[in-house]
Amino acid sequence: MASVITSIGNFLVLCLLCLSICQPFSSSKPDVLSEGSSLSVDEPEDVLSSPDGTFSAGFSPVGENAYCFAVWSSEPSDKNNSKAVVWMANRDQPVNGRYSKLTLLKTGNLILTDAGRITIWSTGTDSLSLTQLQLNDFGNLVLINSEGVVLWQSFDSPTDTLLTDQPLTRYTQLVSSRSQTNSSSGFYKLFFDNDNILRLLYESIEISSVYWPDPLLVSWDAGRSTYNNSKIAILDSLGNFSSSDDFTFMSADYGTRMQRRLKIDYDGNVRLYSRKNRGERWVVSWQAFSDPCMIHGICGANSLCNYVPSMGRKCSCLPGYKLRNQTDWSSGCVPEFDISCTKHESTFLQISSVGLYGYEYGIFSNYTLAECKNLCLQLCNCKGFQFSYVPSSGNFKCYPKTLLLNGYREQGLSGDLYLRLPQSFLLSKPNSLVEFSLNCSVQETKQLDRTYTQGTVKQSVKFILWFACGLGGFEVICILLVWCLLIRTQRNSGAEMGGYLLAATGFRRFRETEHGKLVTWVRDKVNEALEMETRLEKVVDPSARGEYNVEKMKILLEVALKCVEEDKDERPDMSQVVKTLPPHENDH
Repeated sequence: MASVITSIGNFLVLCLLCLSICQPFSSSKPDVLSEGSSLSVDEPEDVLSSPDGTFSAGFSPVGENAYCFAVWSSEPSDKNNSKAVVWMANRDQPVNGRYSKLTLLKTGNLILTDAGRITIWSTGTDSLSLTQLQLNDFGNLVLINSEGVVLWQSFDSPTDTLLTDQPLTRYTQLVSSRSQTNSSSGFYKLFFDNDNILRLLYESIEISSVYWPDPLLVSWDAGRSTYNNSKIAILDSLGNFSSSDDFTFMSADYGTRMQRRLKIDYDGNVRLYSRKNRGERWVVSWQAFSDPCMIHGICGANSLCNYVPSMGRKCSCLPGYKLRNQTDWSSGCVPEFDISCTKHESTFLQISSVGLYGYEYGIFSNYTLAECKNLCLQLCNCKGFQFSYVPSSGNFKCYPKTLLLNGYREQGLSGDLYLRLPQSFLLSKPNSLVEFSLNCSVQETKQLDRTYTQGTVKQSVKFILWFACGLGGFEVICILLVWCLLIRTQRNSGAEMGGYLLAATGFRRFRETEHGKLVTWVRDKVNEALEMETRLEKVVDPSARGEYNVEKMKILLEVALKCVEEDKDERPDMSQVVKTLPPHENDH
């Protein structure tokens, strides 16, 4: 019977295990994530909150059915209910909107898995003691063990935002997002360079260039020092930013403790955002560039940037060029012609008050306009040249350009661009600048380059579970059948054993209820008969046929009746029984 109960218990455990696999659950708490627990993208309430409620951490949508695990300001900051995201774990590898989880393993490793159970991101940590993930009031997501040792923290791997009291070091950098609607890594970086200077870098797939501090200035003229290799910068809640290269700034609202975040935006400008209370709009209290056209790559190649404070920034394709991507300024413009190396087939179009930074064949002083044109025509890769008067030297300089990048137009700028074009094209096409006309209504959804094997895995798991359940059910049926057979066998064997005892000893084994009935029956028979011999005839088994010692049987009957008296005090003890019974003799 014990084995039967054990088998049934094992089957129940198997069923519970199957249910736990078929219906996985996530365990989340409002403040910490413990070992073995998960935050699920399928559960919107699976969010960690900082103790004061300023920050939250959870899955944030970044596209159609695409999510990143992020930290954000808990309350929306504008009328569109958009939240200010300050950190992302997987900005370049969004996960699926179903079945994705952030799990803290019992080994102390924090992992982010996609729908296909692929590990997209992890902290790579391990700990022998208990660990937990918590979000503090500074917006720092911290993985800490029971001894108080920080195993990992989000402050050590920022994305595009620096929070108050979060250091920017030689090991960290801020990287902009790709666009307003694309949170993946963009083209702009804020970092400490090898010479200990804090710089802004434009780095696209093809080219890169430093644009802050002003690349035309040496470090000391820009107010920077290269003699401190600590490479650290930090922002405080009062609005002061200090860097080890002697660069500092104070916000326009300096002196008041506020929520603040320093962010490198998708357009390459670094801005300090401030607000006094949760739920209020973020206000720009400092920015690196007041003229966005000074940011490299802002309008892409073969284009000009024009900034009017009242109207904002405008990007235009150079004459003979067209917009590459109708939804993205930074893609720049592409030529509508094929340039020829033959001198007499090319001509130049003058565009006044234009500056282009970098990518010149060389800088040639005291050149006339004719000499500069002739120099450009001799170079097949010359796209045009910049011809500028330099007041400090009192002469003109020639800058033949191999690439037309970082172009900007500014009234009063002492420089003109001479754009090289085919003569035939210049005669057939207008030579005016064409402003970008972006088509923001185009809905482009970038599909994740990832193949899921969820269907195959799920079918195999289903098969295993169905097989296990079927096998368990069959086992239960077999156990029940064996159980019934055992009970039935025990009943039959009990009846047969009673027959064996009766045949072997002349006595029959009685149950307790039968014993009570037997005593009553014997007493009734004894009371009915007046003489002892008659009494014996009524109670002794007829199969004995009178072959027994009458005197001894009388004594035996009297002793038996006394031993079953209802009053226990009337019953003899064992010594009295022994004395009363006659001595054993070899007779019947």
